[in-house]
Amino acid sequence: MRVLIVEDEAGTRGLLERGLREELFQVEGVGNATAAESRALDGRFDAIILDVMLPDRDGFNVCRRLRTRGVDTPILLLTGRTNLADRVRGLDVGADDYLAKPFAFEELLARLRAVTRRGRSRHLQAVLSYASIELDQQTRSVRVDEQPIVLSNMEFRLLHYLLLHADTPVSRAELTMHVRDADGGDRSKVIDVYISYLRKLLGPAGSLIQTVRGFGYTLSAGRASRAESKETAGPTYPAARTPRTDR
Repeated sequence: MRVLIVEDEAGTRGLLERGLREELFQVEGVGNATAAESRALDGRFDAIILDVMLPDRDGFNVCRRLRTRGVDTPILLLTGRTNLADRVRGLDVGADDYLAKPFAFEELLARLRAVTRRGRSRHLQAVLSYASIELDQQTRSVRVDEQPIVLSNMEFRLLHYLLLHADTPVSRAELTMHVRDADGGDRSKVIDVYISYLRKLLGPAGSLIQTVRGFGYTLSAGRASRAESKETAGPTYPAARTPRTDR
């Protein structure tokens, strides 16, 4: 797998390059936006790790320009910024995932594997679809089995995020960050309630939203989830390992 690393700090870039090569990735590193766009346009990479803070143009701009020019390579944004507005902006300009610094190398690997499993970015598609569910990102409309479904802003954003991360477990914390202030205010305590609403509004397709015990939710066509009051048995998540200091 070929990965392009865009990071202006030489030390950090070197650590990422060495770490990924140890995991048998083919890696190329650049230190600015101009070089990043030039290399990314070749289309020979399976994923791009893109730092937001670059000397000549920020990563948000780079991501948007690449998507506008038809580059659909999965993009994982890296940044020291942790506020909600930056996270949402990163997803809105076409990034596939967002990882805040500092981070454990194991988490970066997991997220990199996740975005490459999903394949080429779905942000270039106007309509996201999964099984009988269709969501038009431009008109903000939703259809299930060709029938229109009316969702609140909160419900729409929950479904949108689940569709972008289909077949991948999404934590309650991630969902909270994505939908906070969707209808005004902090919705961190009502994610489960709105997931319940969303399931009911989707009808039979609501069973695609499965509970991952002790973690969050996933949109999956696999074994259907049980009622919200009883979380399904899901994959276990081992404690994060301490990053190696020799990387």
